[in-house]
Amino acid sequence: MSEPLPARRTGTPDTQQGMRRRNLSRVMHTIAADGPMSRAAAASRIGLTRAAVSTLVDELVRAGLLRELGPERPGRVGRPGSALAVSERGPAGVGAEIGVDHLAVCVVDLRGEVRARAERRVRNRGRAPEPVTADLNALVRRAVAEAEGGGLRPAGLTVAVPGLVARDNRTVVRAPNLDWHGRDLVALLGGALPVTVENEANLGALAELWLGDAEPGDFVHVSAEIGIGAAVVVDGRLLRGERGFAGEFGHVPVHPEGPPCGCGGHGCLEQYAGEEAVLRAAGIGRGEGGVELLAERAGAGESAAVAALRGAGTAMGVALAGTVNLLDPRSVVLGGALSRLAPWLLPALEEELERRVASPARGIEVSRLGPEGPLLGAAHSVVRAVLDDPAAVYADV
Repeated sequence: MSEPLPARRTGTPDTQQGMRRRNLSRVMHTIAADGPMSRAAAASRIGLTRAAVSTLVDELVRAGLLRELGPERPGRVGRPGSALAVSERGPAGVGAEIGVDHLAVCVVDLRGEVRARAERRVRNRGRAPEPVTADLNALVRRAVAEAEGGGLRPAGLTVAVPGLVARDNRTVVRAPNLDWHGRDLVALLGGALPVTVENEANLGALAELWLGDAEPGDFVHVSAEIGIGAAVVVDGRLLRGERGFAGEFGHVPVHPEGPPCGCGGHGCLEQYAGEEAVLRAAGIGRGEGGVELLAERAGAGESAAVAALRGAGTAMGVALAGTVNLLDPRSVVLGGALSRLAPWLLPALEEELERRVASPARGIEVSRLGPEGPLLGAAHSVVRAVLDDPAAVYADV
């Protein structure tokens, strides 16, 4: 996801081809981030000649990735150029999320706008991957059909899952909250679109990097639905670990002699701060309204709800302190369902960090993306891949 283009073989033709593709990417990224703008403005931003940028722009316009809006606004010095913008038609990214209690799909165009969406509430825990992916494929087809009606052409599908994903980006090694082990989801989701599978916390962190308020650099993104995950971003890139499993924050032991966890350990953070654990501590049963009801009761000052969230915040602070001491991130971002509960989680969480972190403790930032982060990150990962190598999505390469 947004990895650098692979090194190409030496030799003039391949070197020229590689440079052309990199420059096409620079044009697309520049106009996507800062457009609309003229060819001259794009050339100035990128550091290429206007003639070189104009040739690249013409290619991207012919391919339908850019469009010309007409002359730039009046009042500018010199002859007005034609303003360029990323096209609202053409390639798009499809993102999907397999949650413990829901399935969701969205389609995002190259401008970053959500153009189609489909979702279904369904309890997936204990269901085999085959019926779950069949249901997800039905949602994908529905969303893609809507997007195609708007002139979009899906370029790929990225699926967020709550579990460990191998570096092949297809195999779910272990998803305790789904009870899935060693399953190849790409084989089950295979179809017309290229499919990538990724951990949901990683995609939430990437969404924060691309769409949220987190400063580029080093940060830790903590998110939760039923389980708790985290992702570490270093110099604007995910820290994946040797096997791709970095960020299993929910299985950091808080009380080693505590209750058993689905991962096989005892006293893991999820047993104290996961959604089901907090709802149980607040006296809210399954199906009674979940996080929304918990927030409502905490807002009304109900003692059981407030105490449950304070306990969860304390447990998270204990677990997070070790991460902050080890990595010294610029910031910590709270996302997922936790972001809705921040007013009641943060006091105890920050109190623990203040007590346990060796360096001056940082405040916790609350993501404005909330529970949408993993799904948006999934769709935008496909969009970013198109921006990284736009020539790959059309035949004239």
